[in-house]
Amino acid sequence: MGSDQKQTIKIQVECYAGSRAEESPRSFSIGHRKIKVSEIIDRWLDPAHSYFKLRGDDGGIYIIRYDQESNVWEMIMFDSGTREDYTR
Repeated sequence: MGSDQKQTIKIQVECYAGSRAEESPRSFSIGHRKIKVSEIIDRWLDPAHSYFKLRGDDGGIYIIRYDQESNVWEMIMFDSGTREDYTR
């Protein structure tokens, strides 16, 4: 049986104190690994989710989302940022 759903990874997210759960992540954990947010690059909403494009303290770029109905955070995209640019 096929599925069009993309794979997501559930994560734990810490937000700024006093903010609603879906606002301004400051760090997140994938398993035992904790990544601090060094920059919020972009954020956007759809009817069911809040999305954040982040730069981690590891140099990686992440897109995470908050599911407002189930109160769950997920990572939906990761780019390590380690690819070399071979253009000259």
